[in-house]
Amino acid sequence: MTRSSSDYTDPRLTEQRNPRTERIDVASALEIVDLLNAEDATVAGVVHAVRGDVARAIDLVVGAFGRGGRLIYVGAGTSGRLGVLDASECPPTFGTPPEMVVGVIAGGYQALVKSAEGAEDDVNAGMAAMDQVRVAPADFVLGIAASGTTPFVRAALSRAQTIGAGTGLLSCSDPPRVLVDTCDVLILPKVGPEALTGSTRMKAGTATKLVLNTVSTGAMIRLGRAYGNLMVDLVALSDKLRDRGERIVMECTGVDRGAARRAIEGAGGSVKLAIVMAKRGVGKPEAERLLAEAGGFVRQAAGDPPPVSPA
Repeated sequence: MTRSSSDYTDPRLTEQRNPRTERIDVASALEIVDLLNAEDATVAGVVHAVRGDVARAIDLVVGAFGRGGRLIYVGAGTSGRLGVLDASECPPTFGTPPEMVVGVIAGGYQALVKSAEGAEDDVNAGMAAMDQVRVAPADFVLGIAASGTTPFVRAALSRAQTIGAGTGLLSCSDPPRVLVDTCDVLILPKVGPEALTGSTRMKAGTATKLVLNTVSTGAMIRLGRAYGNLMVDLVALSDKLRDRGERIVMECTGVDRGAARRAIEGAGGSVKLAIVMAKRGVGKPEAERLLAEAGGFVRQAAGDPPPVSPA
């Protein structure tokens, strides 16, 4: 019996074959680079096309934080790893407590370094994961599933919705109707077939990283964790970050490095507080009061930051 193409063609965009790379297996190294780069070049435009949905997600995350809730990413495989990565980078970048942005990956943290692909099919584990991180109505849970159909993620979102949390889905393919009907936001950057069929660590992974960068960074900026485009809430846990903190204070206040270092020390390590102290000429208690009145926004507490000097 002759089979039709529908017998082996997966309807998910991420599982379809890419006609532009069908001869990649006989390409030279340079040709492979060019083929992959050409595919990658399409991703930013696709993400831009869903900019309204990304902005909606930022607003939902800010709302969750305003209620005392958290941003919780949940995914499997590459999607899960990217969620955990984004969550882990928020504390050093924005000075947030580790529990404010949480990454959940199917198979647990060992799946970060060793593939546990079968874990994505465990529906019970998806629901249990939401209970393990104590999802509450104040939280916002963003499911990440390149194909849109990952059972672990679908079950986790269903459990979060039952609890009353806000939910969203980031996918590079059309999700099941139940998620369309129940999620508060859908972010669907449809990057199309991968250069290697089904290898969603490629274009889909790149699109996912771009979206997650934007959601977390956008939410933190909206919370006042930036002064102009400066990371004033960074945590100086390394020589590089200590240097950056001192340079930020120097640039914002016009003091030399020694004075910047002393200001940060006097502010208990807070770059943001040091800027307010130096710009307003006040001590730590008064600077804390000014920042509190300004809702944590340095611009409101200490005036505009200096303009960017030409390179």
